[in-house]
Amino acid sequence: MTTKKLSELAKTIRSKNAGVNKITFDVIFRDRATYDAVKRSGALTRASVAALYGIADTRISDFVQYDPGLAIKFTLYRLTPSGSAGDGDIFGAQQYAPLLDIPVPLDR
Repeated sequence: MTTKKLSELAKTIRSKNAGVNKITFDVIFRDRATYDAVKRSGALTRASVAALYGIADTRISDFVQYDPGLAIKFTLYRLTPSGSAGDGDIFGAQQYAPLLDIPVPLDR
């Protein structure tokens, strides 16, 4: 079985604000075969995201496998509102980095 990093398989991996209290993440793929392989692998799930970010499952407001867009999308509740004291990423644009190195086991 081959393993690749998520960043090698996805066309786009990004994060951004979804209002002042949430950050949304998009992992978008170029083709159906790769998207389906990542879904089958179980590497990117609600549980794996919670573990990766060291958060409770309750901080994930949405987790969607969006087949028409070949995308896996999820949204996290922020600990502090965007731009408030203690907010380290006002735009939420730097939060995707942990996703890049997720190992994805692939079928042959």
